Amino acid sequence: MTTDFLIIGGGIAGVSAAARLSHLGSVTLVEGETALAWHASGRSAALYEPGYGRGAVNDLTAASGSYLAEANGGVLSPRGLLLVGGPGEDAAFAEEAGAMNLARIPVDEARALVPILSPERVTMAAHTTRAQDIDTDLLIQNFAREARANGARLETGRRVTGIERLDAGWRVVTAGGDLVARVLINAAGAWADDVARIAGVVPLGLRPFRRSMARIPAPGRQDVAGWPMVFGAGETWYMKPDAGALIVSPAEEHPMEPHDAWADDMVLAEGLARYEEFVTEPVTRLLASWAGLRTFAPDRVLVIGEDPEVKDFYWLAGQGGYGFQTCAAASRHIADLIGGCAPEIGARATAALSPARLR
Repeated sequence: MTTDFLIIGGGIAGVSAAARLSHLGSVTLVEGETALAWHASGRSAALYEPGYGRGAVNDLTAASGSYLAEANGGVLSPRGLLLVGGPGEDAAFAEEAGAMNLARIPVDEARALVPILSPERVTMAAHTTRAQDIDTDLLIQNFAREARANGARLETGRRVTGIERLDAGWRVVTAGGDLVARVLINAAGAWADDVARIAGVVPLGLRPFRRSMARIPAPGRQDVAGWPMVFGAGETWYMKPDAGALIVSPAEEHPMEPHDAWADDMVLAEGLARYEEFVTEPVTRLLASWAGLRTFAPDRVLVIGEDPEVKDFYWLAGQGGYGFQTCAAASRHIADLIGGCAPEIGARATAALSPARLR
């Protein structure tokens, strides 16, 4: 089968790109797993916070805001973000509060927002109401619906086993047969460098890092629905309300080879212990646990653009922990580049995102 644009990877990056590119030509997306959003995209903390990230990440996040809030009725809902710190964490607390432009608030006010915070351990707090929950399932469905409405094929269970450069395009060997495309978009997440190697393209040094999560019952059977997401200073742990329970993460970044990640029991225990230091309610049991791989470029900024050495091979990778909050602008950007339009995000951000910076 022949297509204009072939996307490898069915996470939020690939599905959003399929929606945008479906307005420019025929699109086929292949995902090796049996469902879309199987890996990192299905295991996200799902928060939109404009101050979370750096440089061009913030540009993409800001440019995604109106789409996430308004398109198809919007996918955002109020959450808020609270940063807390204890003795000896002054420097980390000040750095993070400043970077995210959080307003310092009294500890008593923080405890009014989250009643389980320890009055002995929490000595400083900062807050914003800007942070919002993202309905990630709905967002993926919206992009997939748009892509399919324009004739795009989103095919799961089609693991890529070979890629061959043609005179004008690419032949990609998959579990379901060969595909030929004019343009190849590498949106393979933790496997993006592996896809490049198969295609004969020099990898960019993308590294997957594991992050684990535990889901615990609401502490003391309290109503946690209105609580903000809470970060410990230095991002040594965080917690967030989730459907009447809490998700708590040790916020670890352990380098891993690409694989279907799972939580390490010892890492979870250590993270939950750090969380327990700051609250009055102990963790008595887990409802569930999981892990995902957050993949970063060396400078921790997304990689979006044509490979500087190989024509018609585009990177859409290195989303790290920013995939959902940047996806609207990131997918618009890849479509602008492929379609030959002036990028909406401007020349400075375009250069900062380009794969050429890593060669």
